[in-house]
Amino acid sequence: MEPITIVTHDGTFHTDDVFACATLSLFFKDREVEITRSRLENSIEAADIVVDVGGIYDASKGRFDHHQKGGAAMRNNGIPYASFGLVWKEYGQALTGNIESAKFIDEQLVQGIDGADNGVLNKVADNGVYCYSVIDIISSMRKTWEETHTMDEAFMDAVNMATIILERMLAHAQSYAQAQDILETAYVQSVDKQIIDIGTEYPGWYELMANHPEPLFVVYQREDGKWSAKAVRSNPIEFAARKPFPEAWAGLRDEELQQISGVVDAIFCHNGRFIAVAQSRAGVIELAQKAIIL
Repeated sequence: MEPITIVTHDGTFHTDDVFACATLSLFFKDREVEITRSRLENSIEAADIVVDVGGIYDASKGRFDHHQKGGAAMRNNGIPYASFGLVWKEYGQALTGNIESAKFIDEQLVQGIDGADNGVLNKVADNGVYCYSVIDIISSMRKTWEETHTMDEAFMDAVNMATIILERMLAHAQSYAQAQDILETAYVQSVDKQIIDIGTEYPGWYELMANHPEPLFVVYQREDGKWSAKAVRSNPIEFAARKPFPEAWAGLRDEELQQISGVVDAIFCHNGRFIAVAQSRAGVIELAQKAIIL
């Protein structure tokens, strides 16, 4: 079987072309993939897939550039597509196996990279703190002026790193999608809709429980065998809880917490009042029940 030939631009690489090539490497993992970095017209024309160079976006022909006049396309939320987003739009659902997982990765990873590459996202938070991102990590893979290896070698190192990141994102996206059904079932079957026992800490419970009006706490067993109760957030993207644990419990441990709460196996209440821990399921549910009425 002939190898899949991919061409992207030479020179300095960016996060969007690195992740686009990583996506294609994963999608065609059962075939040999040859990646060439070039701007030469004959290399571009001969390639099966062209990424971030060539001035054409036509998925049916394997062309995924966004630098042409007018760009390639724009999402409904105003984030324009870069090469990673164009490749993900074409291959993401097939790679993840379902539309929900593909959407999860697009929202969690792809859109941020596309937005930054197109200059429409600010990497500095409103409070002035710089957020070191996956974009910075990939940029750090570029060769420095005193290093002797080539930029093409550095690019392939970056693609290998991006492939590992994508593989982990795929695993988490698929786990997230499966967990949503489990969490919804836990909510539906719960007699007390204010305290939901989810068994173990499944991903995405913050978002799902925030979509229902009643839940105040979720409880689950930790890996160490102890039990946690966590406050449901008013908004899944913010930290504020619908019902924080009592202020008098904040930061207390063991005997101090047991004495003030009246729960004999209480272990800890976080100073931020969003989590409390007990030795048993009954104990942590009692902590949650008392927190509701205090």
